[in-house]
Amino acid sequence: MKHLWKIPFLLLVVLQLLAEVTSQVNPGVCRYPLGMSGGQIQDEDISASSQWSETTAARYGRLDFEEGDGAWCPELSVEPDNVKEFLQIDLRSLHFITLVGTQGRHAGGMGNEFAQMYKIKYSRDGSRWISWRNRQGKQVIEGNRNAYEIALKDLEPPIVARYVRFMPVTDHSMNVCMRVELYGCEWLDGLVSYNAPVGEQMALATYHVYLNDSTYDGAVIHSMTEGLGQLTDGVCGLDDFALSHVYNVWPGYDYVGWNNESFPSGYVEIMFEFDRIRNFTTMKVHCNNMLSWHIRTFRQVVCFFHSESDWEPTPVTFSPSLDGKDPSARFVTVNLANRMASAIKCHFYFGDAWMLFSEITFQSDTAMYNTTLAPPKTGLTPGTPDNPTHKVDDSNTRILIGCLVAIIFILVAIIVIILWRQVWQKMLEKASRRMLDDELTASLSIQSETFVYNHNQLSATSEQESSATYERIFPLGPDYQEPSRLISKLPEFAENTEESASTSTAASKSTTTTIVQDGVPHYAEADIVNLQGVTGSNTYAIPAVTMDLLSGKDVPVEEFPRKLLTFKEKLGEGQFGEVHLCEAEGMQEFLNEEFLFDISEDQPVLVAVKMLRSDANKNARNDFLKEIKIMSRLKDPNIIRLLAVCIYSDPLCMITEYMENGDLNQFLSRHEPEGQLAALSNAPTVSFSNLCYMATQIASGMKYLSSLKFVHRDLATRNCLVGKNCTIKIADFGMSRNLYSGDYYRIQGRAVLPIRWMSWESILLGKFTTASDVWAFGVTLWEILNFCKEQPYSQLTDEQVIENTGEFFRDQKRQIYLPQPVLCPDSFYKIMLSCWRRNTKERPSFQEIHRALLEIQP
Repeated sequence: MKHLWKIPFLLLVVLQLLAEVTSQVNPGVCRYPLGMSGGQIQDEDISASSQWSETTAARYGRLDFEEGDGAWCPELSVEPDNVKEFLQIDLRSLHFITLVGTQGRHAGGMGNEFAQMYKIKYSRDGSRWISWRNRQGKQVIEGNRNAYEIALKDLEPPIVARYVRFMPVTDHSMNVCMRVELYGCEWLDGLVSYNAPVGEQMALATYHVYLNDSTYDGAVIHSMTEGLGQLTDGVCGLDDFALSHVYNVWPGYDYVGWNNESFPSGYVEIMFEFDRIRNFTTMKVHCNNMLSWHIRTFRQVVCFFHSESDWEPTPVTFSPSLDGKDPSARFVTVNLANRMASAIKCHFYFGDAWMLFSEITFQSDTAMYNTTLAPPKTGLTPGTPDNPTHKVDDSNTRILIGCLVAIIFILVAIIVIILWRQVWQKMLEKASRRMLDDELTASLSIQSETFVYNHNQLSATSEQESSATYERIFPLGPDYQEPSRLISKLPEFAENTEESASTSTAASKSTTTTIVQDGVPHYAEADIVNLQGVTGSNTYAIPAVTMDLLSGKDVPVEEFPRKLLTFKEKLGEGQFGEVHLCEAEGMQEFLNEEFLFDISEDQPVLVAVKMLRSDANKNARNDFLKEIKIMSRLKDPNIIRLLAVCIYSDPLCMITEYMENGDLNQFLSRHEPEGQLAALSNAPTVSFSNLCYMATQIASGMKYLSSLKFVHRDLATRNCLVGKNCTIKIADFGMSRNLYSGDYYRIQGRAVLPIRWMSWESILLGKFTTASDVWAFGVTLWEILNFCKEQPYSQLTDEQVIENTGEFFRDQKRQIYLPQPVLCPDSFYKIMLSCWRRNTKERPSFQEIHRALLEIQP
C-alpha cells in the first residue's frame, strides 16, 4: 500500500503538465511528415504552375525521392522580384503545419539546381490565399545551399491549411528545382476562422504593451475577420503577460487583450466558424489573471449556436468562479452541453478592467469530425489545384490513351477475379453453414435446452446468408487471408479449446466435441458482420453449456403497465428496436425485495426501456424473448438488472435499470482530477480513490459474467452506468447511441466494430473470448485514468489501428501500446499491460484483476 499513490508528487506533475497544455495540437509534438516522401499524398494532389518537362513534373517534387529527373522544376528560369512559379500540395483536409523541408535536384550527381530562398502561400478553402510571415513579418524563408542536403525550417508561427504552395525566390535569374515535405498533424478542432475585435494597447509605467493578434491571417481593420492567429497557434501565454515564450518580440506578444472601457456592453464578442456541423463538448479558454494589473478571467460567457440556417434562440451560459488571489494564467473550461453547430458566437463578460486570452480550443465529438472539406467557394473541387498550367506534349497522346485502355482492362480483370472469389467463398460458406446448422439441429433434438445462443445473430439456424470474416475486409498480408488456416498454425489457439475457431473443420466433428471439450464450453462465436443486436446493443455471447445453467426454473418477471412509463429521451436504436430513457411510476410495487431504490414510492424511477419495433421479423422477436429470459437470471450488483417487461401486447419491451449519472464516459469527461487547478476553475472533481473504486466494480461485474462464460464483446466506459456514490453497473447499449458512433469502425457499410477496444485476435480472426474482454478492460481502465478526455489511439487513424494489430500478431516489438496516463501509478499501468499481452493464455483472469485492484486501492 505504501508504494501506491504518491499524491503530492503526482499532483505536482499533473499541475505542471496542465500548465503546459497548449491546444488540441502541441507544436512541439505535432511534427509528423504528412506524406510527400512517404507516398500518402497522391500524385493527383500535387500540382504546379509549370514544369520543365514530363520528367520534372510536380509529382516528382517529393523530398528524398529521385524518380523522374529528380525533382520538380518550373518551365522557365525564376526571375528576381517576380515570384509566380509554385509547387502546390492539397492535403485533402485541414492540417496544423509546423515545419517544412526542402531539397534541390541532385539526380545521382546529374543535377545541381536548388532554391536558395522561397515563400509559402496557403489556403483553407482553395479560394483565398494567404502569404505566410514569420513573427517579425518576414515572408522569405532561407532554402538550400546545395542540391542534395535537406533544409528543415520551423514555421513560426505555424499555419492551419489544406492547400500549401512553395514559391521559389531568387536574387538573380537562375534555374531552380525543388523537392519538399510538410510536417504537422491533422487539425481536429475544425476551426476555420474566428472574428473578434482588434486587440488594444496597455500603457504601463515606462512602456506600452501591445495586446494585438500579430499573426492573424485574416482581414484586420476595426475588427479581425475570416482568419486564424495567436488564439489558435498552440502557444499559451505566461503568468506575466508582459513576457513571452518567443524571443525578439514586444511585451504582451502572447496575448490578445481588450479594455472594459472600450465595450459599453460589458462584453467582447468572438465568433468561431467551423468546417462543418459538429457536436461540441467543451471550449477551453486560456486566460491571464494578473490581478495587480486589473486583469482577470471572464466572469461569464454566453454562447450562441448556428446550425442549419440561423442562430438558435437558446444560448449556453457559463460563469466560472473568479479567483481573487492566485495570479497564475489558467485554462477555463466551458461546458457546451453537446450542442450542434457550424458556428459559435460567444459573449465574454469582463471580470475586471482587462481581459486577456492567449489560446482558445474546442473539443467536439469525433463522430462529428469529417476530414473532407466542402468545395471551395470558387467552384474548385477538392483535390483540384487552383489554375494549374501543366504543359502537355501532344505527341504522347496516343501513348497515354493506350496506357489508359490497358489500365482499364487490368482493372476489369481484377474486378472479375474478386467477384469470382467472393462467389466461390459464399458457396463454401453456405455449405459450411449448412453442415453447422445440421449439427446444431441434432444437438437441439438431444438436449432441448442446450443451444448456442448469440444476441448478435438473428438465429443459429437462420437462412440469412452471412458474409465471410476478415479475409476480404482487412488485407494485411498473405498470412491474414485465411483465418481458419492461420489458427491451425498458432499453438496457443490449437491448445486452447475455449478459443478455437468455429471453422467448417470444427463443424464436421461430433456434436459432443463441438459443444464440450475437456469440460470447457466452446463459446458461441459471432459472425463479425452481425455484431449489432436487435436493439443496437452488443450483448453477451452465450455459450451452450451456460444455457444449461440458465435453463432451470423461470425467474418471474412482472408485466408493467405501459401507461406508467413517461418518455424522457431516445438513447439509441438498432436494426429492429430502440432504447429509450423513461421514468416509471410505481415501479416499487412490481419489484421483489432484492431491488432497492433510494427514493420514496411516490417518486418515479429512471429506467432504460428496450423496445422491439412492430415490423421486426420472427427471428428478431424470438431473440428478444430469449434476451429477456437471460437478463432475468443475471444477478450481480455491478450488472444492469431486468426490472419488468411489457410483452402482453406489441411493441415488446424490457425495462432495465438506469443510473441517474448516465454513462461513465460522459460522467468522467465532465469532471476533473482533484487538485489545485480544478479548485481554481470550480470544475467538479473525482478523487483517485473513486476512480479505483469504479474500476474495481467493473472488474467485479466482468468476473461474474466470465464465471458464466459470458463474453461481453463491447466493454468500454460508454457501456458502464454511474449511480450515486460512484456505483457502477455494466450495460450493453453503447453501440446503439449516435453519440458514440465515432467509436465504431464500419466495415463495407454493414458491420460496426469497436476496434480501438478490441484485441488483436478479435480484429484479425473474429474471435471474441473472455481473454478479449480482458483486453478491452485494460483499454477501459486507460479511459478511466484519462478521465475520458481522449479516445484510445487518438493519434492513429482507424486503418492504422488495424495495422497495429498486425504488429501484435507478428510480435516483432513494433506494436504501439496506449501510453501511461498522467494520473496512473505504475501498479495500474502494469495491470493494463498484462491485459494487452499477445498470448491470450498469459492475460490475467477477471478474478485476478479484481483481486489485484482490491489489494492496491488507496
